[in-house]
Amino acid sequence: MRHRRPTVADLLSMKGRRQLTMLRVVTLEEADAAEKAGIDLVSVPPALLGPAFREAAPSVFALPGLEYGDYVTAEDYIRAAFQALKAGGDAVYCAASLSTVRRMREEGIPVCGHVGLIPSKATWTGGFRAVGTTAASALEVWRQMKALEEAGAFAAEIEVVPDCIAAAISARTSMLMLSMGAGTGCDAQYLFAEDVLGSNRGHYPRHARTYRNFAAEYDHLQQERIAAFREFASDVRSGAYPEKGHLVGVEQKELSAFLAELEGGC
Repeated sequence: MRHRRPTVADLLSMKGRRQLTMLRVVTLEEADAAEKAGIDLVSVPPALLGPAFREAAPSVFALPGLEYGDYVTAEDYIRAAFQALKAGGDAVYCAASLSTVRRMREEGIPVCGHVGLIPSKATWTGGFRAVGTTAASALEVWRQMKALEEAGAFAAEIEVVPDCIAAAISARTSMLMLSMGAGTGCDAQYLFAEDVLGSNRGHYPRHARTYRNFAAEYDHLQQERIAAFREFASDVRSGAYPEKGHLVGVEQKELSAFLAELEGGC
């Protein structure tokens, strides 16, 4: 049986003690599976939150993502953050400006930032590629982390940074560092459920590890779906469906009375 849902303070107290597990989940079924598998943290779209989510995953720490560009002002982010927390989130992911992070922290909102490869800002670091592979680039990741720490973030996702660089950074901050392809020197290992399950039909990043082949299962189910629909259509055309057992009966006297009414010009 799972323990109560951890708080931010609980997670920070675990820093350096054990590796945490984190998944990006986008359905209630994935959230339920994460709960039952003992996953520590999940990243979720805000729309997934609500009573049904918390029924499926009562003790998983949830980080709804306030997607960069969906909001403009700090007030927009604060409003969305409070809505997400009220709906069952425990903290929010935010890749907005430091001033926005600082404003949310002033309101007591736990914020997880992002350093390294930040997909929404990847044009500044050369696209979807590793970040921190030179001393100058690694120092910039360090400065980004320190700036987030000073702005009041409690955690930061660190993405596609060399593991030794990420480990050195993680060891020098009180923030929880969530590794996506940045090695075990951080505090949590973070993957997308679609990559873990093998349901992603596009590119799999270098750091992903696939444990199942859901794409093949989905293909098999689709073929079964087509076959079932084809058999249904064939039965309709041949008269094999519907059979008597599929229909509602009526007593003969009621049928006779109805037909008499029709004949009488009702």
